[in-house]
Amino acid sequence: MNQKIGHPTSSGFASYSILVTGATGFIGSRLISTLASSGFTIKGMSRRKLSDTHNVKYVQADVFDVEQLEKAMIGIDIVYYLLHSMEGDKEHWREFAARERIQAQNFLKAATKANVKRIIYLGGLVNDSLELSPHMQSRKEVGEILASGGIPVTQLRASLIIGAQGGSYAMLRYLVERLRIMVTPSWVKSLAQPIAVDDVIKYLVGCMSHLETSGKIYEIGGPDKMTYEELMRVYSAYLNKNLFVIQIPFLTTRLSSYWVDLITPVKASLARPLIDSLVHDTVVNDDSITKIIPIQLKSVRESIDIATKEMRENPPEINHREEKTGFKINQKLLLGSLTVMAIIGTTHYWLDDRPEVYTPIWLLAGIIWYAGIVSAIIFVNSKTRLGFMISGVLSWITLIFWSLDNFNLVFNTSILASPPNEMFALRNFIGLAVVSIAIIASHNTFHKVIDYQNKGKPV
Repeated sequence: MNQKIGHPTSSGFASYSILVTGATGFIGSRLISTLASSGFTIKGMSRRKLSDTHNVKYVQADVFDVEQLEKAMIGIDIVYYLLHSMEGDKEHWREFAARERIQAQNFLKAATKANVKRIIYLGGLVNDSLELSPHMQSRKEVGEILASGGIPVTQLRASLIIGAQGGSYAMLRYLVERLRIMVTPSWVKSLAQPIAVDDVIKYLVGCMSHLETSGKIYEIGGPDKMTYEELMRVYSAYLNKNLFVIQIPFLTTRLSSYWVDLITPVKASLARPLIDSLVHDTVVNDDSITKIIPIQLKSVRESIDIATKEMRENPPEINHREEKTGFKINQKLLLGSLTVMAIIGTTHYWLDDRPEVYTPIWLLAGIIWYAGIVSAIIFVNSKTRLGFMISGVLSWITLIFWSLDNFNLVFNTSILASPPNEMFALRNFIGLAVVSIAIIASHNTFHKVIDYQNKGKPV
């Protein structure tokens, strides 16, 4: 059966009887573009006021305001529910499940009053027999709330979605591009079934035209089943890079999300639900949707290739003026000051005449210090928050150490070792000037990265 609902038009549906929520989001924006270019006249809903485009009228509504929702759904037959509350500040992040519950309840209430005929919802692929993470449980509960009313709901449950501007792809891309050696938790061994975002859009559009999908739950995934570790290796092979993986079982999803937050531009508030979705296997057990909507699914490598090329051809907009006068200068200053600090550190072994320098404790401290310098330079060069954090901590420790080494010049007594000679005391003052630059630069870069990250801007 291939029935359509709505009043006949050139596209088979009444004008502006289709509403896409989350209009500016990763999935919503692509769905709107696909529908509009296919001849559908649709409405897009966003919290922000947007200008209308070809075949698209935008309505402004806050999902926490039922009255606004009711106005947005006047004359609507089909609604795509593409909303979530996983991002935001920590306060909102911790109460995301309650927020999502209220969103879904408000939406169902408004849709019922507006006499909406169908809801199509995109959620996460879950295993109902397992104890789910709070994030995945919330995604499932949203679907149950929407389906609890009298409106038929089609639920699509997807595994990892790979596409430019998507959180899963961003996390994968930045982890592999920035780290040659990967320290990973046990969840990288969980099976997933990644699917290209274009294929997700095809399923979403197809469900609208196939009335038999009403009131059903479908699992969607690509043709390849693989662990997240294998996914990272596929991407590293695509980049012609070698990847070394070291697994540490005790890393929790929370610690993993903070690690991702420090290494990539993906915020912990988004990394946490992405990682939570990988704790258990997320593979398709029921592929009945492929018989109703048969499409040629893209492989993981094809999906990565398409997403990567799209990012290169249409990179996110960058505020070049802010970039030029802010982050880049501070990054260069930090890299330069770290390099000079490393050079100054070598003077312990050719300018310092104190025997303490060659004791085991001093030699061990020197090895650790240089390891920190090298790590900081690598991560700073990769523009990671972790690099700026290491740089800041290391610079403050160095500032304290070199200041105490000159303690005798002011208080006529030594703390760390015997008093340095005059040349080495002068060297300490020069080092303090360099370290001060490193401290300022690391502080600036760390906070600028957070600012860009919160605004969704690349660095």
